[in-house]
Amino acid sequence: MESKRRVAGLSFKMTPDPIYKGMCNVRISALVLGLMLLAAPAFAADVDGKWAGSLEVGQGPVNVAFDFKSDGTTLTGSTTGPDGSALAIKNGKIDGKNITFNVTLDFGGMPFELNYKGVVSPTEIKLTLDIMGMPLEFVVKKTP
Repeated sequence: MESKRRVAGLSFKMTPDPIYKGMCNVRISALVLGLMLLAAPAFAADVDGKWAGSLEVGQGPVNVAFDFKSDGTTLTGSTTGPDGSALAIKNGKIDGKNITFNVTLDFGGMPFELNYKGVVSPTEIKLTLDIMGMPLEFVVKKTP
């Protein structure tokens, strides 16, 4: 966009400086990015609370339960082990409606890591449990 200016009877054409225009674009982009980063936790899945369901295995269904707590993009909490003890959730991450976390079982002094990933909706989480490269899919529902 150009404009004309008259100074002391002389006419000047003025065109915007391309460097200034580029700086404005950078500032606007930085502002938009900053607002998106601040709003990211608002778009995070509401995963807090108790969730329960069952996992189908060869010997029949196995009940599973989780107690999730979120803090921004970090997921913590616990699940119940095979012996009924509470197992801590480790390396938990929340990315929008997607979650990932690990649980470590202890089999006679040998640690065994279970990797989970899931998609959260308001009433259920569709989880995939990875056991030595074998995915097992199941659903847990929010409990009161």
